[in-house]
Amino acid sequence: MTFADLMAMKRVSDPQISPSGKWVLFSVTDVSLEKNKKTNHLWAVPLDGSAKEHQLTFGDGESNGRFAPDGKSISLTTKDQIYRMPWDDAAGKVGDPVQVTHVNGGADGAIWSPDSKRLMFVVSVYPECSDAGDWAKEDACDAEQQKAADASPVKAQIWDSLLYRHWDHFTGKRRSHIAVVDADGHNLRDLTPRSVVGDAETPTFSLGGPLGYAWAPDSHEIAYVTNLEVGFAKPGVYPQPGESTNNDILTLKLDEPSAKAVKASTSPGSDDGPQYSPDGKWLAWRSQARNGYESDKFDLVVMDRGTRSIRNLTTDFEDWVDGFTWSPDSGLLFTSAYQGGEAVYATALQSWSKIHRVLSEAEFDVPVPYKAGTKTGIVVPVMKVNTPTSLVAFNERFFSDDGSSTSSDRRVLTHLNDQVLEQLNLQPLESFWFAGANDTKVQGFLVKPPNFDPSKRYPVKFLIHGGPQGAWGDAWSYRWNPELFAANGYVVVMINPRGSTGYGQRFLEEVSGDWGGRPYMDLMKGLDYAEQHYSFIDKDRECALGASYGGYMADWVLTHTNRFKCIVTHDGMSDPTSAFGTTEELWFNEWEFRPLARSVAPEGTQIPLHPSEQARRGPRFGNDKKKSNDNEGDAVVEQTHPSHPWDFYDKPESENPYIKWSPMRFIKDAHTPTLIVHSQRDYRLDVSQGLELFTALQLLGVPSKMLYFPDEGHWVLKPHNSQLWYETVNDWCDRWLGMNKYAAASPEANPEAIPKSASPKPQPKGTHEKVDR
Repeated sequence: MTFADLMAMKRVSDPQISPSGKWVLFSVTDVSLEKNKKTNHLWAVPLDGSAKEHQLTFGDGESNGRFAPDGKSISLTTKDQIYRMPWDDAAGKVGDPVQVTHVNGGADGAIWSPDSKRLMFVVSVYPECSDAGDWAKEDACDAEQQKAADASPVKAQIWDSLLYRHWDHFTGKRRSHIAVVDADGHNLRDLTPRSVVGDAETPTFSLGGPLGYAWAPDSHEIAYVTNLEVGFAKPGVYPQPGESTNNDILTLKLDEPSAKAVKASTSPGSDDGPQYSPDGKWLAWRSQARNGYESDKFDLVVMDRGTRSIRNLTTDFEDWVDGFTWSPDSGLLFTSAYQGGEAVYATALQSWSKIHRVLSEAEFDVPVPYKAGTKTGIVVPVMKVNTPTSLVAFNERFFSDDGSSTSSDRRVLTHLNDQVLEQLNLQPLESFWFAGANDTKVQGFLVKPPNFDPSKRYPVKFLIHGGPQGAWGDAWSYRWNPELFAANGYVVVMINPRGSTGYGQRFLEEVSGDWGGRPYMDLMKGLDYAEQHYSFIDKDRECALGASYGGYMADWVLTHTNRFKCIVTHDGMSDPTSAFGTTEELWFNEWEFRPLARSVAPEGTQIPLHPSEQARRGPRFGNDKKKSNDNEGDAVVEQTHPSHPWDFYDKPESENPYIKWSPMRFIKDAHTPTLIVHSQRDYRLDVSQGLELFTALQLLGVPSKMLYFPDEGHWVLKPHNSQLWYETVNDWCDRWLGMNKYAAASPEANPEAIPKSASPKPQPKGTHEKVDR
């Protein structure tokens, strides 16, 4: 596979099923390398698989296609406004689009009311304009404010609160609000004015999470997500914007003139993704228990709309609920990470306490249930590491009377990438398990190169995932694609260390407060295992690559071992102290850099420490308490106080998590050739983190190069930039591992490839079985 092959693949997403149960509407993103552009269009395919998929829209970009419940229309977003098109259900065709909204700040995300009379959607407004109580006045006020801002030669900003920038943009003065409009474009209303939500984004910002608003079946009530702590934050009072994750579910009666929004959720943590049951009796959402902890367990809760009592359905379920949906008979389906995949689970209305895993052999997205006559089932996006997303239909009732799931028929509905895939040699994902830190069971994965020959020895690209609460698995990617990394003659090894999703909340939480500890041990032991059990791995030619938390860990690896011949660190955190002051979602660092709850480190914590750190801490970190392989009581960070760097200025360095886990603290021990990638518009991990590391490596004489993108954020998304990224990263690996065009001069034969300052670094006993190479 080449980069051009990757870009040629059509990106399938967002399936929606027609009310008749005859058609599936979905989105397809096309990438043009020539135009350096991605364009989205709407397609349709018969649900029964009787015909091929066909394209419906051909404009400059159309998305968020939704069937009206009466089956007569489709709504969509194009040109930053909401349109609707007549739908011919017999032929599977659309008519000419009619513009529904003419909103100054743009509109998106429309969903139909169940009676097909109205559309609810998101608008971008100036909050101070939203209290006008009349949309015409509010929109005119928005237009006037925007015109004045555009005309002013002064582009300076004045801030008096935090979260003034977020992910890849400066927040500015506009906020998202939820609005409703009649299907013919009349009677547009802002449902979340400043008097109700203050300065909060409504719905709250969501990075690929569930939709933040929903209609009740009677079409007269809605539920939405906002954060009132942010909306009405007071200076100097905790939490401030950027600290609070306490998103709440509010409900609102639309057609009662004096009705006020009512808070439904009660958890101090985040509540999101509200959905009403088809029978109207229940309102469900995802819920977290702890404020300020974005990676707390997402539970699935339901509220009885009559009594408003709330019940947690997944108290005993070990992992996150990533997304969910109601089935036509008011049962529930949800997705959750499961050992390197994304599985689908079901629970029936009659027996909510019984949760069944019904699909788990690949990476599944949230299913879309359907009912066509007497037949029921789901359509679900499915992918694997060697297969991009396709839509698959399962004919299955999913719930029997006793709450158990039943078997299903399976048919693939979309075949848009078959022609490209038939030309490629893409290897499947292979899984292995090993004993990580404290003998905890940890999973790893391996992808072989095309035309694999078991008698040969292959260099390794060792990929480290971000998050840290994320996971590698049997999933396709357009940014860090294991198949493309393997394509030019490499074995790709990936480990899911502490902090990874899909192995229970306890395993996930063992990264917090221990960023360079047990996760580092898991990674090194996992690579040790792969070297020992796969004879085709060339253990003397390995490169470590990571982004985000993986970039942090690449920096930690750089300063704690010489076993790799090269390193690629993308958007990594090199200095937690300075990163704290330049990030925006403060809740992340305030939680992740809390100290562990116990004053004495758990069994084995001394193992991954640098020798100088071990000497400084002394014998008490040998831990003379009883041996414990599960670290019971030690995995949880301090729960009550957000962590700030200045909280530890009067304490020894060994008790300061921002210093303890800082790669820059050990920068003089760095010798491995390192490629640093960072982007100007990355406000999660500011570009200064990359610049700081590059400056140090250049001054220390460590072979290093920096790839800087002035127009990207935390991800490299533009096609030409992505092409340069892959070319630069792969060339760096090839150069230091003596591959492809560098094969004539292997690293051992190339004086440039071995920095003179490099020397074997002593390792703490037990870090891994081998000394560094």
